[in-house]
Amino acid sequence: MEDKDMTPQIIHNILSTSHSLFSRSMQELSEEATTTYDYDYSEPCHKPSVQQLAAQLLPPLYSLVFISGFVGNMLVILILISCKKLKSMTDIYLFNLAISDLLFLLTLPFWAHYAANEWVFGNIMCMLLTGLYHIGYFGGIFFIILLTIDRYLAIVHAVFALKARTVTFGVITSGVTWVVAMFASLPGVIFTKSQEENSSRICSPYFPLIWKIFHTIMRNILGLVLPLLVMVICYSGILHTLLRCRNEKRHRAVRLIFAIMIVYFLFWTPYNIVLLLTTFQEFFGLSNCESTSHLDQAMQVTETLGMTHCCINPIIYAFVGEKFRRYLSVFFRKHITKHLCKQCPVFYRETADRVSSTYTPSTGDQEVSVGL
Repeated sequence: MEDKDMTPQIIHNILSTSHSLFSRSMQELSEEATTTYDYDYSEPCHKPSVQQLAAQLLPPLYSLVFISGFVGNMLVILILISCKKLKSMTDIYLFNLAISDLLFLLTLPFWAHYAANEWVFGNIMCMLLTGLYHIGYFGGIFFIILLTIDRYLAIVHAVFALKARTVTFGVITSGVTWVVAMFASLPGVIFTKSQEENSSRICSPYFPLIWKIFHTIMRNILGLVLPLLVMVICYSGILHTLLRCRNEKRHRAVRLIFAIMIVYFLFWTPYNIVLLLTTFQEFFGLSNCESTSHLDQAMQVTETLGMTHCCINPIIYAFVGEKFRRYLSVFFRKHITKHLCKQCPVFYRETADRVSSTYTPSTGDQEVSVGL
């Protein structure tokens, strides 16, 4: 009888013990899961190597690019104004391309200081310099595209080009281009601000997800797809025409703009690809801490490579543009050497005048002139 009375009590004790053990196990599992979640996702991904790379690499490199690019592009502007007198549509576009590079270059000293320290220039300067950066970037792309179209019209549609390629049309299209560049720069300016983050002040874009995707796609379309499309269409027509006419002047005319376009792709394509990977890193399976660190390092390297492009165009002019070398010689003889050698101004003035008259292009050459 006692055994029968004890049976329910034993069953009750077993069930109570099992329930207690199950509850304790579930609590431990819950705590472990919470701890794991906090460890994997809540802790920030520290990237000291990225910051160290920026602090060591960027300030001297930006300074070098700024000095060389400023001197080179100022020389281009001075030669276009003093020697060429901005007498053709091509000269107008080359002038605006140099202005675009200068706008871009003016931001580099501030980015160099920011790479080595925190942002100390305030929110207004953060937005202003970001705006100059984007306007210079988009302006440079658009004027390279216009130069390519200008070559296409001058060589493939030479008769039409005689009426269409005027200085007035060049000024009008340049004005429209600057307006479009400003509108393309607006998202980057609006969503950029300076604020405290991790005990230091930074200047950085804070895009909502949809705007981040839009901005990345827009930059890749305007900075990669559109110029590539224009280049393929225009240079296909140009090469077809050149193969038929075998005109050496026209070959020289297209060489400079072709070099400018190719160098642009070499310097900016890596950055556009990395920007695409960074924006869609979850889609490509690159959202872990190690991958994002590598992407940040790649972003710094490729963007720095792209920034150096703004000092390359004057070098291209010097090596590819025969007229640029001639005008540069004239400019130095007239304005630099004459002041260094005050005992012989007549000699240098006569030499400069002789060089100018020797290399004045004929009417036929002006039709396919690249300006430099």
